[in-house]
Amino acid sequence: MSPPNPRNGIPIYEYAGQDVAIMGLGKSGMTAARALSNTGTRVHAWDDNPALREAAKAEGITVTNLADLSDRRNEWPNMAAVIWSPGIPHTHPQAHPVARIAREKGIPLLCDVELLVRAQRDCFFVGITGTNGKSTTTALIGHILTKAGHPTRVGGNLGIPALSLAPLPFYGTHVLELSSYQLELTPSLDCDVAVLLNITPDHLNRHGGMEGYTLAKRHIFDGGCGPHWAVVGIDDDPTRKVFEDLKRLGRHRLIPISTQSAPKRGVSAVDGMLVDNIDGRKPKEILDLLEIESLPGEHNWQNAAAAYAACRARGVAPGKIAEAMRTFPGLPHRQELVAEISGVRFINDSKATNAEAADKALCCYENIYWIAGGQAKEGGIASLEPHFEHMRHAFLIGEAAQSFEQVMRGKVTTHRAGDLTKAVKQAADLAWREGHEEAVVLLSPACASWDQFQSFEHRGDTFRDLVSKLHAPKDKGARK
Repeated sequence: MSPPNPRNGIPIYEYAGQDVAIMGLGKSGMTAARALSNTGTRVHAWDDNPALREAAKAEGITVTNLADLSDRRNEWPNMAAVIWSPGIPHTHPQAHPVARIAREKGIPLLCDVELLVRAQRDCFFVGITGTNGKSTTTALIGHILTKAGHPTRVGGNLGIPALSLAPLPFYGTHVLELSSYQLELTPSLDCDVAVLLNITPDHLNRHGGMEGYTLAKRHIFDGGCGPHWAVVGIDDDPTRKVFEDLKRLGRHRLIPISTQSAPKRGVSAVDGMLVDNIDGRKPKEILDLLEIESLPGEHNWQNAAAAYAACRARGVAPGKIAEAMRTFPGLPHRQELVAEISGVRFINDSKATNAEAADKALCCYENIYWIAGGQAKEGGIASLEPHFEHMRHAFLIGEAAQSFEQVMRGKVTTHRAGDLTKAVKQAADLAWREGHEEAVVLLSPACASWDQFQSFEHRGDTFRDLVSKLHAPKDKGARK
């Protein structure tokens, strides 16, 4: 798997000599601006962040606020397309003025993944979506394919802009994590293998409710050149319905995956035992996932089952998949073991930005000293109550500290630490003092990071740095 090169990635010639707008100058937007401007496209870029606008100007990219022309839309350049940052609303809860005008003018709204798909039409594409587990599954598939000798690039929503990837030969495979936002803006996507892991409520305000969110996820199966492979989780009601709908349509070669049952012609990972029954004849045990430290818990077993199914669909032999899984290093900020200091493990699960994601980590540990809080998501943490009995103490940070404290009152001892620096120190000191076996200081915030950090990565990196500076007291107390 080659590292991204943000200045020499996929060249985009389709719009050479034409005008294209770019809305949003984060990593993916800026990479798209470079890719287009370097091949003769007249780029008109905008971001509400002045610092990002200045950075674009410094690279010679024209900055234009098309929203200022909303009352004079006839003054818009003749745009061939608008490359849209998935983070900017274009339908719900309210369409951005530029999105509204572009649609009135018949100008397509696309994301950077669409440009990649068009530029590398002859390559294979493996797309991965779902509410949780996308990044780990994407990285795991990329790891397996690379170990099996497939020319592979890995990118998309997991933080590597699609257009920063080096070009592939026609027999190469792009492995892309795809969010619901991106799937709405990638009409040419035609996955050779499409993976849908799970669907639980998330981003509902951006999709007008659960039905719209599910429909956005289903776009991953919309490619018209089938029959292609569709790997679908069947352990929740929405994905089970998607599976049954696809089965009725008969356009895909389906592989159901489950950690709760052993589906015929599918892949299962009940109790961590990875079993292949894709041929529908005799189930074959492939690997005990309990041996893989980088894939702890049932949620990661689902990720492993999906990755196995996807790689089998790409022609990788079962033994090679198992061998590659054993060497998978895991991803930062996803139940990442940062350190073990004097018998206490410090786990960085900063990517857990909602209760559903935090639930996955909380299932895996006993004697938890939980660091949680930040910018709360819809639904809060009431669903996590079954895990409270395993918590020794909760250290609450950020905007959600008060509301989380109210939910946990009388069930878990809590302390409003306020910020991560204090929470790490206080959690570590208490864990060492109490001396419980298999104690874990777990950063799994169940919240977005924006109130105190630039991103979940920034939050996780800060946690890692704070842990590196800890020193256990000489007398930790007797083990319990």
